[in-house]
Amino acid sequence: MRLLSKSKLLSFRQCPKKLWLQSHHPELEVTSAAMEASYAVGNAVGAVARRLYDPEGRGELVEVGRLGYEAALRRSRELLNTAQPIFEGGFATNGAMAFADVMLPVEMEGSLGWRMVEVKSATGVKDYYREDAAIQAFVARSAGVRLERIAVAYVDNAWVYPGDGDYRGLLIEEDVTEGTLGKGEEVGGWIAAAQAIVGQGSEPVKATGSHCEDPFPCGFREYCQSREHPVEYPVAWLPNIRTKALKAHIEAGRVTDVRQVPDALLNAVQQRVKTQTLSGEAYFDAAQAAAKLAQHPLPAFFLDFETISFAVPIWKGTWPYQPLTFQFSVHRIGTDGELEHRDFLDLSGVDPREALAEALIAACEKQGPVFVYSAFEASRIKELMKQFPLLKQPLSALLGRLVDLRPIAEQYYYHPSQEGSWSIKKMLPALAGRGYEDLDGVKDGGMAMQAYLEAIAFGTTAERLTGIEAELRAYCARDTEAMIEIWRVFSGRHALD
Repeated sequence: MRLLSKSKLLSFRQCPKKLWLQSHHPELEVTSAAMEASYAVGNAVGAVARRLYDPEGRGELVEVGRLGYEAALRRSRELLNTAQPIFEGGFATNGAMAFADVMLPVEMEGSLGWRMVEVKSATGVKDYYREDAAIQAFVARSAGVRLERIAVAYVDNAWVYPGDGDYRGLLIEEDVTEGTLGKGEEVGGWIAAAQAIVGQGSEPVKATGSHCEDPFPCGFREYCQSREHPVEYPVAWLPNIRTKALKAHIEAGRVTDVRQVPDALLNAVQQRVKTQTLSGEAYFDAAQAAAKLAQHPLPAFFLDFETISFAVPIWKGTWPYQPLTFQFSVHRIGTDGELEHRDFLDLSGVDPREALAEALIAACEKQGPVFVYSAFEASRIKELMKQFPLLKQPLSALLGRLVDLRPIAEQYYYHPSQEGSWSIKKMLPALAGRGYEDLDGVKDGGMAMQAYLEAIAFGTTAERLTGIEAELRAYCARDTEAMIEIWRVFSGRHALD
């Protein structure tokens, strides 16, 4: 019998096929950049948690990666005989093993008991965290640990970092003892069922679906989809599937293709997507789009921000997961049609927002529409206004000049290649036949965040820093170049092929 880790048991709870593939064909799993980033965030929060739960530094971290499973489990058993905090302590029993984020000693009637804390980088207690805690508790108790209480600690996104490395208050605890410790029989059933799945000689039959993203994006989805009959017009291309009637029709009938969806269940936008998808032709109300943009004469500016969010803030006065702007690209088209580019990028690791705000005001001058593609830039400018009162007036004036191109695109244009999305990454190829694939390195917002983190990390070489800077500048500029393409087509200044 294999020892199944807690993560594998949670994989079983998500999808038995996922567990089987992890156990028999782990090489098929694709770890996305988003998942890698999620692991890094979890590690950062875990490191702070160890300082918060052990301010005197008396505890011990059981490093399973260095020790190996057997040695880590053995060392954990030894530490359970001491009254000191234990981090990543491991337990194994009945075909399962688990490693607890935090174990804190509790004196109970002259004997030693323990309180377990599972640390999460999210900003609340999600339902599957309770299953997570139930597995931890069952394995620990089955291994002989006198577990008295169990809690989930999560990030308080209303907490503001006071600076100087003081992270007291970053985490909030919710006690989940009730309803968790009593799930032993149920968890035992999960373990038995998971062991049965792992013991099968062939992979379970399970079609892809919504479970592939809930509660985690599955790294085997691409593999599973490759073995399914391809869907010509996936129902997932219908945007904003929210009405109960449409959801029920899709789920009850296992609908996979837009042709299986009655028109009566679709709103106007969904109907447009279906019609143009099946016809293979673009929809474009050029006259209405041009009329909208005719209200905004030259000079015109095109603005895009890049931001970074820290689960564990590093700049005083900021809070967890706050989007912090570190870069902008501005393209300017003058009354003579001349194109000019201005940008800002700070990779020093210090808070760049005040300098960015000042540069932004200068780059966008005092008159002319400032085109953006979403409400994101407006939200960031409002935050800059609150943070820097002396710049409030010019930033407010800039805010009043913003013109969002996305609602115009959504109302007057759709090409089948967009696959139900009006993101700028879909719009540029639809309009210009090119996208972001030719860029070196950074090709999307998530990659931009990862590049920024690498740039400010200790040990990044000057050569690599130069490369990151070039990648970030090219990527952010591509976003504003894409906006210019949209503006030119919609305003009638650039004809579609």
